[in-house]
Amino acid sequence: MKFTLAHSNINVCDLEKSLAFYKKALGMQEVRRHKSADGSFELAFIADRSNSHQIELTWLRDKEGAYDLGDNESHIAFIVDDIKESHELHEKMGCICYENQGMGLYFIEDPDGYWLEIIPAKR
Repeated sequence: MKFTLAHSNINVCDLEKSLAFYKKALGMQEVRRHKSADGSFELAFIADRSNSHQIELTWLRDKEGAYDLGDNESHIAFIVDDIKESHELHEKMGCICYENQGMGLYFIEDPDGYWLEIIPAKR
């Protein structure tokens, strides 16, 4: 028996705003979308160029207010080939929320408050 990781899911309040953020901040592209027949939800799957793992962004029509992310201990990690360049981009975007200089990594925050870890390829 063999399992292969398919996707991770996060719920978002504004699907188009989230798609724009993930494209600009991380180079993610939408690979497919599903809209429910009754309009109650919409799913957008995004991936990097390898498309080996996707993130499912879920928008729920009847959701009011922000999502409760608890202590925000969960996150998705991204490896980047140029940590200096990515840090400059994220600094300009104003989305860096935590830096661990000792470990050489940092976190950015998406429009819904989810933390995304940025790790240099060469450590």
